[in-house]
Amino acid sequence: MRGKLLQLLMKTSNTFISGQEISENLGISRTAVWKHIEELRKNGYQLEAVPRKGYRLLHTPNHASADEIEALLTTNKIGKNIIFKNEVTTTQELAHELARNDASEGTIIVADQQLQGKGRLGREWHSPPGTGLWFSLILRPDVPPQKAPQLTLLTAVAVTEGIYEAAGIEAEIKWPNDILIDGRKTAGILTEMQSEPDRVQAVIIGIGLNINQQPEHFPDELLSKATSLSIAKGNKIFQRANVIAAILGRFESWYYQYLNHGFDQVRKRWEALAVTIGKEITATTVTKTVKGTAEGITDDGVLLLRKMNGEIEHIYSADIE
Repeated sequence: MRGKLLQLLMKTSNTFISGQEISENLGISRTAVWKHIEELRKNGYQLEAVPRKGYRLLHTPNHASADEIEALLTTNKIGKNIIFKNEVTTTQELAHELARNDASEGTIIVADQQLQGKGRLGREWHSPPGTGLWFSLILRPDVPPQKAPQLTLLTAVAVTEGIYEAAGIEAEIKWPNDILIDGRKTAGILTEMQSEPDRVQAVIIGIGLNINQQPEHFPDELLSKATSLSIAKGNKIFQRANVIAAILGRFESWYYQYLNHGFDQVRKRWEALAVTIGKEITATTVTKTVKGTAEGITDDGVLLLRKMNGEIEHIYSADIE
């Protein structure tokens, strides 16, 4: 309910809205309105109250809280159940637990800080408080387990488009799961699955996105490799809830396109946004290093690499340079 109240206050922030009007819009009592207003104030929202005029929102803190995200969401299903935590070990860990306990599709788990954030291959993901977005999304698609990797590629498209919608920044995708701005990493995607041999029970997609970090927020070894939306826009500070709302909106659009019409359009859009395609690259797998030209991806998300001798190598998992 506070999310709907906040949405109403955001829409009328250039004027006052009366307690009676809020009461009628939300279907709650004037006393309940006052209690929700006080809760918003306790959470850092600055509200002006004037007798016979009503309430006006003056300032929104950059919390990316459940209320703030709910107020900005335009989706029908994705993100309609929001669980926000100030601090977690990882959002993926909590999402797995919730998925095993029948959490609904579209549930998102958002944290202000992860203590043990992780990326692909168990690598550490640096996730300090108050700076970025660290969240996991629970899906229950009716697809065979071997198709689940397609959702990583779909998510990369949604994150890239969401960044452009919210920040006006043209990011690029590096296969398989990195989002780059000016050649430096700003987001990573981790897809994990709960399944039976022939059926997906849940797909949990974790997204880590650097938004308002400044150079001092990064460890020295990451300064030349990582960036944020803020750095890319000359230290502009972004409302994190705006960014996640844009990403979830783009995700929902692509997700239902995928479920209803298959992977083809997702694949084409991914290839259009990918920095990898058409480039000479070096792919390092657990067993070998292969050099060649990245020609595209298969419907299963496998990278097609044309080697110097003309042969096509299928790359399932690798580090790309």
